[in-house]
Amino acid sequence: MKKYIFLGTISFFITSCMNSQEKKNEMSQQQIKEALIDVNKKAIEQESIQIDGYINRRNWDVVKTGTGLRYQIYKNGSGMMAKPGMKAIVEYELSLINGDIIYSTKEKGAEQFTIGEDHVESGLHEAICYLKVGDKARIIIPSHLAHGLVGDFKKIPIRSTIIYDLELKELK
Repeated sequence: MKKYIFLGTISFFITSCMNSQEKKNEMSQQQIKEALIDVNKKAIEQESIQIDGYINRRNWDVVKTGTGLRYQIYKNGSGMMAKPGMKAIVEYELSLINGDIIYSTKEKGAEQFTIGEDHVESGLHEAICYLKVGDKARIIIPSHLAHGLVGDFKKIPIRSTIIYDLELKELK
């Protein structure tokens, strides 16, 4: 009987130690998660300051949305408003915040994508819904709405703000 009590006590202590270790690991994981969230919040704040400086230097009058996207319609069109599910046909010049032009439809012609569905930047899906056919706009997309931590593996570096100078040519 003493043997069973001894084994039970040992089992209890081992289990308690394991549970304590698991709780420490959970706490560590939670602390890591919170630290990463804080780092990302600070990075977004710094990027926002950089974008605001870019806009102020150019004296642009932009609208800032709740997601951090900024846009300026500098030529008003007269067509219908874009909505999710529509096919948007656009012409654009895409640059980085340092001014480097990285993509343009000038060479290859207009591009088409389905709003809210196709694989373009989430910031572009959001921005296009503020436009109507014929509008020309500058769209400044922070990295978390663009290509984020990885870039596009071609010309857009990691954590890059991108700027579209875009015309909504047609909706289908």
